[in-house]
Amino acid sequence: MSHAPARRPRRSRLTLLAGGAAATAALVAGLLTGPAAPRADAAPATFVHPGVTVSQGQLDFARSKVNSGAQPWKLAFDRMMASKYADLNRTPRPRAVVECGSYSNPNYGCTDEREDAIAAYTHALAWYITRDDRHARKAIELMDAWSAVIRDHTNSNAPLQTGWAGSSWPKAAEIIKYTYTGTWANSGRFATMLRDVYLPEIINGSNSNGNWELSMMEAALGISVFLEDRTSYDKAMAKFRTRAAAFVYLESDGALPKTVPSQNLNTREKIVNYWQGQSTFVTGLTQETCRDLTHTGYGISAIAHVAETSRIQGQDLYGTDVGERLRHALGFQAKYEMGTAVPSWLCGGSLHLGLGPVTEVGYNALHNRLGHAMTNTQALTERNRPSGTNNLFVAWETLTHGDNPA
Repeated sequence: MSHAPARRPRRSRLTLLAGGAAATAALVAGLLTGPAAPRADAAPATFVHPGVTVSQGQLDFARSKVNSGAQPWKLAFDRMMASKYADLNRTPRPRAVVECGSYSNPNYGCTDEREDAIAAYTHALAWYITRDDRHARKAIELMDAWSAVIRDHTNSNAPLQTGWAGSSWPKAAEIIKYTYTGTWANSGRFATMLRDVYLPEIINGSNSNGNWELSMMEAALGISVFLEDRTSYDKAMAKFRTRAAAFVYLESDGALPKTVPSQNLNTREKIVNYWQGQSTFVTGLTQETCRDLTHTGYGISAIAHVAETSRIQGQDLYGTDVGERLRHALGFQAKYEMGTAVPSWLCGGSLHLGLGPVTEVGYNALHNRLGHAMTNTQALTERNRPSGTNNLFVAWETLTHGDNPA
């Protein structure tokens, strides 16, 4: 497996992985109760690059729209370029050990790491759209600074922190490695960082709230694409399928939501408690809706990102229960985010709003590509345009995915 810098963009034709596909399908079917899901989760025989959340076709579409001054893409680009993340004078702030406690307290390098990773992705996007080498070199500077220094993540939030930062790094690296015409001498060292520092912290999952493991599997999947690591891809995807089914309720799940077997949520009382005290289950409700819509949004965003990466890689989770759960989760949360009165049976009649800039990817895939009516999600998406960043792991998705047919 080579990590030498590519001189030109690479596009690959995909074939489904034959060897091991049946075993992976059996694994996923065993983890999910009910009918077996359609096959859409094995690693591809040949990985597509750039292929983490955003494809070259999507980048080309965004670039053409920005260069022609079309809206909302030009405004989205301008907002990105005016942000601190696009600053060419940014100084990386790497640490050997990033220590993050609950709610990032203590915060020893947590914000610096997440924001440097978002900045690397921002500069990679800026490079692709403007072809200004300075942005590519800044993205490389940020990635090189961290790959030279970081060795570990510690304290209680280490898995989540690693998932958040680890979601942005491969998005940046994919664009630079496969589209930048200059050199990236330390791309191999960056790959080693992802393989040795990030992947071990996240690949085995989490028994915390659902947004943790969903973000961790988003990072694990993106890293697996960059490393062309099929084994890790399949392991991350199996955990993701189980967790996504346990995060968003569908009426077809039965009287109670699905669960993650390792959590031993084997009674109604335990499940209700895990779902923040909510005892009435309706389609589109999530495990964290009654906590707040912000953390719910983290989980929804990660589901959308994994589905988008799977589509780019030649499988398509949008056509499975993952797409159905994502569509209903978006619509359910968007309705209340837009101001619908909260009924008394839902979270005691009160919701903590603040879904965040997380609707563009799922809305584009499910409404624009697949033709699902998504009135509430559409209204919220258009109200929030151009969407920015949540400063954690979501950034600039009106620019990259807004009404993007590629």
